[in-house]
Amino acid sequence: MGFAIITDSSANLTDEQIKNYDLHILSLEFLVDGASYRGYTEGEKTDNKQFYEMMRKGKVVKTSLVSLNEADVTLRSSFEKGNDVLYLGFDSAISGTYDAVSMYMEKVQRDEFPERKLRCVDTLAAALGQGLFVVEAAKKREQGAALDEIADWALFNRLKFAHWFTVDDLNYLQRGGRLSKGVAIAGTILNIKPILQVDFEGRLVPVEKVRGRKKSIQALYEKFAATAAEPKNAQPVFISHGDCLEDAEELAGLIRENHGVTNFVINDLDPVIGAHAGPGTLALFFISAEDR
Repeated sequence: MGFAIITDSSANLTDEQIKNYDLHILSLEFLVDGASYRGYTEGEKTDNKQFYEMMRKGKVVKTSLVSLNEADVTLRSSFEKGNDVLYLGFDSAISGTYDAVSMYMEKVQRDEFPERKLRCVDTLAAALGQGLFVVEAAKKREQGAALDEIADWALFNRLKFAHWFTVDDLNYLQRGGRLSKGVAIAGTILNIKPILQVDFEGRLVPVEKVRGRKKSIQALYEKFAATAAEPKNAQPVFISHGDCLEDAEELAGLIRENHGVTNFVINDLDPVIGAHAGPGTLALFFISAEDR
């Protein structure tokens, strides 16, 4: 008897990671011009470049939570095979997905599968920060750790997964209520690029401001240099980007050249998250020496 690890498409994991670590993905959805699209479908790849180009042309993108029907099918499939389940969910301060899915799963387990074990953990993580968290949990499963052991580790260590972001267009943060309209307009005129962090409560909060894209990339690098756990060269470093691969590679290059890191994962920012942050979003994730 083993246990399954279920997470959400918001984790931005690559197809290779999902397959190699035997992960089960629940898909969030996004809507453009009334048409609904899945953030993740096994065996299919969303054309994220086209998605971000639509945003640049002014298309309004709406997002929705994981379908409880999909959560039901995935959970039952694991339980009916005799497996227990660990659900590592999308940051509850950013999305209602974790609360909805965990409550539903717990009811199904309690009412219909009392012999099976279910642990649900709010990762307080997003994008490849959530992905890094899930991968580290999956590695522990590979090493023989039990479900409860990993769930307890997850609760104790989730704040060690650092999340640093910058955005290229302040208007998307303004639409999402993260900035006032006046601040967004002034910041755009002055070419201000905010540096944001997912804090200890899972909230996306501005920490500092710099002028220009190059300085914002440098600022993300400096967060790694100042706060990453030692040895830095053994760090797994994950980078999500909203159709700005060159910037992601520039950031990875700074970390590689100055700290000898070789373990990078760079992937597109999931459209469900990208819809709120916009094209040009750049996000850096690593394990911090201290809690965020």
